[in-house]
Amino acid sequence: MNRHSKMPPSARAKQFMPFDALKGFQEALREKERVTEPVKELPEDWVLELDRRLRQIRAGDLITAEYFSNGQYLRLTGKVSELDKAAGALIMEGVRIPFAAISDLQGEIFAVQ
Repeated sequence: MNRHSKMPPSARAKQFMPFDALKGFQEALREKERVTEPVKELPEDWVLELDRRLRQIRAGDLITAEYFSNGQYLRLTGKVSELDKAAGALIMEGVRIPFAAISDLQGEIFAVQ
């Protein structure tokens, strides 16, 4: 006499699937192994130049911004959506870049006239 009903094949397969007892542990290990860069100390004259360039930017301008995010320097080229002076952020291509994270700004709008 069989006391248990027969398990459907789809449920049987699940019992042999790998078990991750520590959810997110593998992702945490990968993040820990990621190489990070130190933040660059910018010279005072370059900080003043970046400030001047930030004041030149208008919505729709095409620029390239280099900025520090999550332990690395990234470069983003695109059109400026907004310059949120109250929040201290440059918004372009859907990315919000804090002014303090910017290490370089390039574009034709900065050319000496």
